Amino acid sequence: MKQKLAIVGVFLTAVALILFFATKSKAPPAGGEDAPQKGGDPQAKPLVAPDSKPGQITEISFVYSTEKQDWIQNAVAGFSQVQPGIKVTLIGKGSLEASAAILDGTLAPTLYSPADSLIANLLADDWTTKTGTKLYESDPAPLLLSPLVFAVWKDRADALTAKTDGVLTWKAIREAVISPKGWPAVGGKSSWGFVKLGQTDPTRSNSGLQALLSMSLEYYGKTSGLTVEDLLDEKYQRWIKDLERAVGKFEASTGTFMTDMIRFGPSKYDIALVYESLAVSQLENAQGRWGSLRLYYPPTTLWSDHPVMLLETKALTAAQREAGKLLVAYLRSTPVQSSALRFGFRPADPSVPMKVTEGPDPFAKLAQYGLSLELPAAAPAPDGAVVRNLLTMWSRVMAK
Repeated sequence: MKQKLAIVGVFLTAVALILFFATKSKAPPAGGEDAPQKGGDPQAKPLVAPDSKPGQITEISFVYSTEKQDWIQNAVAGFSQVQPGIKVTLIGKGSLEASAAILDGTLAPTLYSPADSLIANLLADDWTTKTGTKLYESDPAPLLLSPLVFAVWKDRADALTAKTDGVLTWKAIREAVISPKGWPAVGGKSSWGFVKLGQTDPTRSNSGLQALLSMSLEYYGKTSGLTVEDLLDEKYQRWIKDLERAVGKFEASTGTFMTDMIRFGPSKYDIALVYESLAVSQLENAQGRWGSLRLYYPPTTLWSDHPVMLLETKALTAAQREAGKLLVAYLRSTPVQSSALRFGFRPADPSVPMKVTEGPDPFAKLAQYGLSLELPAAAPAPDGAVVRNLLTMWSRVMAK
């Protein structure tokens, strides 16, 4: 019996030793089961919240205006290589649509970048009115710059600028629009018919809102300081309505009518209000189809500055705040800012030269069609109350 018990004891001891070493060989590395493995980018510094486990992925969402989609996607792909511990979910939406969704709580992104500060100011004002709190703590940093431009078929532009030394103004456009004679009223051909203006709906698209602001500034001869009181003047409202009569259909997307302008030529649009960056991407394709398509800059420049803001919502965590700051810093770094030129944008950082170091330079290539590095003075974005009343005024005037 004693011999059998000894054999059983030896057997159990052997089993115990086997289980011990097997378990030890599968144990996680020091720092927990989610500890990061060696290797990868030596500059990568995964972000970890104070109360999280080492190696934990921090997820952030970034809602951005679709005009800059190619640049954003390219830049964030690079950021993910440098910061593998941060997962960025990109959501492209129109600026006004995205702002409405943030305001009603449908969207709660970590970062938001509309097309310009007009939208940022409007959202911030509406957010404070609704919640009594600030949507963001510090002033949004601009990511890219793109001015509003007139894209015009050259023969039409020659007629409109004959009396203004080559400068295209809203006053000249209005003169052509209000005449029952159409283009012949300003020296154009009768075969051109009436003036056809392409512009988006200001209540649905940022470029349409910029166009409306541009008209308003020229009417009052201002480069800044538009007030709510200015918008109440009946003569000014009639002036706006006169111009908007030239728009056959207010599109929701700037890209839509820019594409149609090239596809159908002056039979559909003589003039279009577009972002310079969009024109850069399409301008060469237009040449030779319906004559020469050229760019003209309004007397006062309006910038799409693509501000980026870290939204101080209740859902924001400490780790997400730090991750968002790292992404903003990366997007504003010199190499990423320089890459904007390849996508038709101007760097927001004034220290970055307007010179493409790799690949073709669209600004040099398209200068023959009116693309210019030198621009008129730029108007700052008015505050949210002015923007809101500008939209209200337009809706009331166009409903009459």
